[in-house]
Amino acid sequence: MKKLKILFILALLLTAETTFACTIVSCTRKGQVFAAANEDDYSSTPYARIWFNPPAKGRYGSVCFGLTDGQAQAMMNEYGLYVDFTAQYSIDPSKYHPAHPYQGDLFFEILTKCKTVKEALAFMKTHDYAFGSQALLADATGSSVVINIGDKVLKQGSFQINTNFNISDLKKGVSDRRYNLAKQMLVKSSTVSLASMKAILDRTHQEGDLTTLYSYVFDMKRGLIYVYFFHNFDDVYVIDIKKELKKGYRLDNLADHFPVSYAYETLVQKDPNYKKEQILGAYYKGGRPDSLIDRYITRAAHPAAKDSTLRNVMIEIGIQLIKDAWNQHDGGHMWDYWFSLPAGYAITHFKDKRLDAADRIFKSITGGPITDIKMKNFLTELEAYISLVQGDAATAKALYASASSDPNVAYPVSYNRAKKMLTEIN
Repeated sequence: MKKLKILFILALLLTAETTFACTIVSCTRKGQVFAAANEDDYSSTPYARIWFNPPAKGRYGSVCFGLTDGQAQAMMNEYGLYVDFTAQYSIDPSKYHPAHPYQGDLFFEILTKCKTVKEALAFMKTHDYAFGSQALLADATGSSVVINIGDKVLKQGSFQINTNFNISDLKKGVSDRRYNLAKQMLVKSSTVSLASMKAILDRTHQEGDLTTLYSYVFDMKRGLIYVYFFHNFDDVYVIDIKKELKKGYRLDNLADHFPVSYAYETLVQKDPNYKKEQILGAYYKGGRPDSLIDRYITRAAHPAAKDSTLRNVMIEIGIQLIKDAWNQHDGGHMWDYWFSLPAGYAITHFKDKRLDAADRIFKSITGGPITDIKMKNFLTELEAYISLVQGDAATAKALYASASSDPNVAYPVSYNRAKKMLTEIN
């Protein structure tokens, strides 16, 4: 279980809006309004997702891009308000003391309620961004602003760029190579178009261990998104936001919208999560998903089974099924409970077959020959969560109590979540 333990602990350490090296550009010229970005990440996280969130009562519709954890890396709503993030390793959130820190996915909330940068900045007067990354927020009117925990810098001139340095350091002459390349190309041109933005993305994309997983150009006024995958700018997936949102909620693997690439195929086949993604793909595409899960449960949980790797894969699949179910239930939002955020402790109820499948996976493992007590208690905590969400508070209470009976045999985050939920139930 060593591999799974490491992945689990790393996941619990993540905070909202986690992203790595990216290049983000907003540009407005001659009535045209565009935004574009390369989404760069380590090759150990190659599975990109896209999900469509139709408008609902009190919420605008949106399209989100992200990874399997359900955090939106980039978003645009039906009115052309857009946001994307860069990692900022020089910004230490603990050194700042915002008056109204928002402990959750602030920009997702903003895109559900605001149409413009002006409205977003008004919202942020009482909701401070409290994380270490840096966001570029732009709208269809041509306004944009770069925001981090310590500063808000409005666009001056026709363009604005966000890469991996504190925007406040521009005053000191600080920048980086990708920022300078993008700036040189923008300065040389007097117009903006899909072709010019795509050229900037091509010039600034990365390859290697830190690689460009996907890129996009947003035509803000027309509500069109041009998506490119794995730094291949020849094949494009075009999204008309309003048309797609009319079709209802949908969660897709981004790779499924592109021709098979040998380079990407080689990358994912080496990835530890390859088997997990294969099984999940078959689960979502197959005609009998419950039978598929039950077949793998039988193989993974059999007392004589020697394939502990498959057992680990099934645990990760169970966690992913909860994340995916929550994403749809909460209108495209990430699973706050997983990140121990305040909103995650609100008791909510909904039914979903994916929760049932995850519950069967966890029960088969906790009821089998598992010797790792910390992992067993972690899975018991997730069983408790599923019971609570599905309306069985009595079972949830008993399972949470069991998962948090001894802090010495529990992961700290899992133990604390169980204790907090017991308080909420009571």
